[in-house]
Amino acid sequence: MPSDEELRRVLDPLQYAVSRGDGTEPPFQNEFWNSHAEGIYVDLVSGEPLFASVHKYDSGTGWPSFFKALEPQCLIEKSDFKLGVERVEIRSRYGNSHLGHVFDDGPAPTGKRFCMNSSSLGFIAKDEMRAAGYEDYLDLFERKTS
Repeated sequence: MPSDEELRRVLDPLQYAVSRGDGTEPPFQNEFWNSHAEGIYVDLVSGEPLFASVHKYDSGTGWPSFFKALEPQCLIEKSDFKLGVERVEIRSRYGNSHLGHVFDDGPAPTGKRFCMNSSSLGFIAKDEMRAAGYEDYLDLFERKTS
């Protein structure tokens, strides 16, 4: 894991505020909310594989939303009362990055809405996954097209 000093150097101010300071980026003004590119989303800090574009959907919230985690063991759920009501915060296991929240109002088959901050995510395009060491996930895209 990079040190906090290193993260302050490599992350832009919004990425740092969201991933390290538990912030939230503006809806409809973030990198991935309306992206339709094929690939996987990883923790910007640790590179942990978190979500796949095949599980992404338009929730109408202005943030990237997924109905399923790519690697559930890479996510930690924590109770969050910051807005005066209980929500379930999602953090990455190894990077300890604040990613967003999960809600029970998503589509089938899971009924989940993982509402994530683009500022905490990196994106590995399908065509770059093998070179980046994420080839084990390429079969997700084969199943989608067959």
